[in-house]
Amino acid sequence: MRHQLDVQVAETFAAAKGRCGAIRITKILAKQGAVHNRKTVAKSLQRQGLRAKAARMFKATTQSRHNLPVADNLLAQDFSASASNQKWAGDITYLWTDEGWLYLAVVLDLYSRRIIGWAMSERMTAQLVCNTLQMALERRQNPRGSSSIATGAASIAPMIIRRY
Repeated sequence: MRHQLDVQVAETFAAAKGRCGAIRITKILAKQGAVHNRKTVAKSLQRQGLRAKAARMFKATTQSRHNLPVADNLLAQDFSASASNQKWAGDITYLWTDEGWLYLAVVLDLYSRRIIGWAMSERMTAQLVCNTLQMALERRQNPRGSSSIATGAASIAPMIIRRY
């Protein structure tokens, strides 16, 4: 009986790709006609060393349904550069910290592949992008002729990113 339960629990766990715990597995087995107590299923999982994977935290960051202009693709997927400050690329990502979600914006010099500007904020705003570009400009002594593109900030970038 115990071996049969362990097999059923292991098969159900594998079918769910390790995303189900004792409560869900108990419900799935009940639908299949194998009624077991939740604690019995939990003990079977424990005995077999099976632990459900925790759901990963996800934060929606893209809002595609808008009428705002989209930034021009100034680089046209050509990420090669023959000199410093010729081409810059930027992006925004989000990070989970002990204090909650933080947005990180970076500007990368495509010639040196170095991060030349960065900023963090609790909110993804135009000011975050401005602060990032300001740091990049100050660290590179306000170069002229640089092209910038913000690949991850399409909703904010058209207002800010321009040819320098």
